[in-house]
Amino acid sequence: MSHTYDFVVAANRLPVDRVTGEEGNEGWRRSPGGLVTAMDAVMRGRDGAWVGWAGDPGEAPAPFDDAGMQLHPVPLSEQEIADYYEGHSNDTLWPVYHDVIITPTFKRSWRGAYRAVNKRFAQACADIAAEGATVWVHDYQLQLVPQMLRELRPDLRIGWFNHIPFPAVELFAQLPGREEILEGLLGADFLGFQRTEDAGNFLRAVRQYLDLDVTGDVVDLGERQVRAAAVPISIDVEGLREIVESDSVQARAREIREQLGNPEKILLGVDRLDYTKGIRHRLKAFGELLADERLDPSKHKLIQVATPSRERVKAYMDLRDQIELTVGRINGDFSSIGATALTYLHRSFDREEMAAMFAAADIMLVTPLRDGMNLVAKEYVTCCADDGALVLSEFAGAATELSDAYLCNPHDIAGLKQQIMKAVDAPAPQRRQRMDSMRSLVSENSVQQWAKNYLASLAAAPKAPSTQAAS
Repeated sequence: MSHTYDFVVAANRLPVDRVTGEEGNEGWRRSPGGLVTAMDAVMRGRDGAWVGWAGDPGEAPAPFDDAGMQLHPVPLSEQEIADYYEGHSNDTLWPVYHDVIITPTFKRSWRGAYRAVNKRFAQACADIAAEGATVWVHDYQLQLVPQMLRELRPDLRIGWFNHIPFPAVELFAQLPGREEILEGLLGADFLGFQRTEDAGNFLRAVRQYLDLDVTGDVVDLGERQVRAAAVPISIDVEGLREIVESDSVQARAREIREQLGNPEKILLGVDRLDYTKGIRHRLKAFGELLADERLDPSKHKLIQVATPSRERVKAYMDLRDQIELTVGRINGDFSSIGATALTYLHRSFDREEMAAMFAAADIMLVTPLRDGMNLVAKEYVTCCADDGALVLSEFAGAATELSDAYLCNPHDIAGLKQQIMKAVDAPAPQRRQRMDSMRSLVSENSVQQWAKNYLASLAAAPKAPSTQAAS
C-alpha cells in the first residue's frame, strides 16, 4: 500500500500553479493566498498531504512533493471544469451564497458533474488517509465530500470550512438538491464558518429541510453529533509585515506616490473582478464626489486593481465591460493631460507590489455587496501607515471584527460617499486611534492562529462510535 497520512487537506485547487521557465522547462510555483500560508504553518512538522486539482484539464500529474508538502492531484476533464467548476460551483452556488446579486443558473447536468467530482475527491482522501487521520475539507466546491468520505472511512475525523458566506434559508431554499448539500456537510464532525450568522443560517436550514434536532450550535443525528460555529479566517501578519517593512517595498510605495504626482490622498481598491465586490458602486461614488467637487482630481487619486477572474463566465465578461466603460467616463470627465483621476489596473500583482500599494494608500475602499471575510481589508490594516483609513462594507465578514473602520452600506451611494469623505477629512489622531485598534486585533488573530483554533474545535467535536470502514 502507498504511504498514508495523519493529516489531509482537500481543496478545489492544489496550493501550486504550473509555470514554464525561460528555457521551456515546466515547474510549480507556490500560489499566493491565506489558505496556502495557513496550511504551510499547520503542515510543517506533520505527516500531511494536500488533495486538489492541478489546474489543467485531463490526466492528473503523479503525486509530488513541493517544499516539503505532499501534493496529490485530482484529475478534471474539460467538461467537468465547465460543469462542476464554472457551472454548478460558480454559476449556481456562488450567486445563491452571495445573496443572489445575479440570477443563478440551475442545470441537472451540472449537479451530476458536481456529485461525480466530489466523489472523486472523497475517494482520493480515503485512499491516502491513515487510520484515524484528520481530513480538513475546504469550501463550497466540495460540500458533498464530508458525507461521501464518512461512508468510505468512518474512522476519520472530518472537518469542513466555508470561505464564503452561507445564505439565509429563504435563498438556500431555491437550490435544487438543497437536502443533498446539507446531508453532505453533516458528514463532518465540525463545520467552520466565517461569521456566527453563517453558522446560524446553516443550522436553520438543517432544522427546516432535514427536520433534525438542533441545540445551540450542535446538530443531533442520533448516532453522532455535528457542531457548526464561526472561526473567522485571517492573514499571515508576520510574513506580510516583513514584506512591507523591507526597504525595497517602502521605496516602491514612495515611487507610486510620485508617479501619481504626490497627491494629498491616494484612495485604493483591490478586488477580484467579481460582481460581489461592489466595484461599480465604489466607482459611481468616486465619480459623483468628483462631480460634486467634494474631491479634487488633482489632489485625490483612485487606484482600482481588478484581478482577472472566471473570464469564461458571461456575468464576469459583462462586468468587465461595464467597469471599463465607467472608468473611461470618469477619466474622460475629470482627468487632465498627463494626470488621470483614476488608475485602473486589470491584472495580477505579486505580494511585494500589493504591499507597496497598501503602504502608499491613505484610504482603502473595501465595499463588497457580500463577502465571506475579505482579507484585503486585513492586509491593508497590516501594511498601511499609522494614519491610514479603511472604508469597509458592513456586508463583509471582516466588518464583524474591524468595527473601527468607516463602515458603509455600498448599496446606499449617498451613504457610501459620506463615509469616503469622513475618511478623507478625519483628523490624523482619529485615524491613528482607529487604525491602532484594528491593527492590534488583526495581529492577535493571524492565519496561523485561525488554523490552530479551527483544528482545536475539530479535535474537541463529539466523536462518533467507530465502525468498520465500508469495503
